[in-house]
Amino acid sequence: MPNRCHGGYPAAMRTVRALERHVAGWPRAALDVPLAVGFTVVALLLASERPPEGWYWDRPDALGYGLICVINLSLAARRRAPVTVFAGATALWLWYIAAGFWPVVNSAALMLALYTVASVRRTAHAAVCGAVLAAVWVTGGLLSRNNDITTALAQSLVVPCILWKFGDNARKLAARNRTLSELTEQLRREREENARRAVAEERVRIARELHDVVAHHMSVISVQAGLAHYVFTADPGTARNALGTISATSGEALEELRRLLAVLRVGPEGVGENAGEGPYQPTPGLDRLEETADRVRAAGVEVELRIEGEWRPLAPGPDLCAYRVVQEALTNVIKHARPARATVHVAFSSHRLSVRVTDTGQGNVPAIPDPTGGHGLIGMRERARIYGGTLAAGPRDEGGFEVRLTLPLQPASHGRGTAGDDWEGRRDQGP
Repeated sequence: MPNRCHGGYPAAMRTVRALERHVAGWPRAALDVPLAVGFTVVALLLASERPPEGWYWDRPDALGYGLICVINLSLAARRRAPVTVFAGATALWLWYIAAGFWPVVNSAALMLALYTVASVRRTAHAAVCGAVLAAVWVTGGLLSRNNDITTALAQSLVVPCILWKFGDNARKLAARNRTLSELTEQLRREREENARRAVAEERVRIARELHDVVAHHMSVISVQAGLAHYVFTADPGTARNALGTISATSGEALEELRRLLAVLRVGPEGVGENAGEGPYQPTPGLDRLEETADRVRAAGVEVELRIEGEWRPLAPGPDLCAYRVVQEALTNVIKHARPARATVHVAFSSHRLSVRVTDTGQGNVPAIPDPTGGHGLIGMRERARIYGGTLAAGPRDEGGFEVRLTLPLQPASHGRGTAGDDWEGRRDQGP
């Protein structure tokens, strides 16, 4: 039985929340219908009571009950025509009082009508309606033949002022909410536009880097083609190896070109920002992790590198992608989690490369802030998507932040010895 009760409470709360969401979707005017019916029932019950002894008022007859119903049921239209409802209800209420019936029966309906006018109309309209309500209130006090006229006069002044104040506050709050809603929608549109612009800029930057990768392949092909031509008759074996290297390298270049054309967006500038400036430098890769780690250590973040599996050369595109992800993650550790301890774990397998960057953080501050705000995470995800990989980032339960990258790898092609030697040679170059 305790378990059943414990399980029933969440179910009941879910039902209540579902009902609230369902009711919130209704038109606000539709909610006034049961409100008007409730006011009518209360007024009819109050009218059945005997008025105070010694007062002028009589119990209502058929006309009085009819006026009660019309006055209170008119509240159902208070949002659609607040001033009209107030004017009609006030006129009928004055008729009700002049017929000799107790005015308190319908006073609640008139107060709600005045509050509605103050909450949706300008102050001038609310002031006029408040003055009318005060005048009718004083008229009822005078006709009651009650000696305490001072109390009725005070009520006729205080009650309309209080109703106007509450209604005016509600009107200002509604206007403020509308303004905030418009600003929120504008910010949402700007955020989406900034995200789209960031993706486009990142794609252009990636495309330029892929251009360097393709240029590297073509340089290798050119060198190997010249070598094959030079030794074609003198050393057929060397020429054959050179042609094999050309075949493998050209295949990789075609693959990179396919990815390049998938993400390239030609801008008005036409070429890269630094096109033709300085000698050609090969793009960085995972072979430069130690250099990057040293720079991060110099910035005050302790970095530990862990390599699992057999280190082997990668295609330039995935190699650059993995390096940039590690670089971006460590840069964010410096910006947002310093001082902290970071760990870079790289795992090689036959068909997959896994990279994991974690940090201890300070005060559970993430290395990358809200994913919807910064552009670093957008760029990393875009890089992983281009090469058919996945990237996940988020805070760790034990504190700090974690970035996980997984890239599919193709087995090494036959005849890539020269390309592999070139990759090994890059490991001795500076950044």
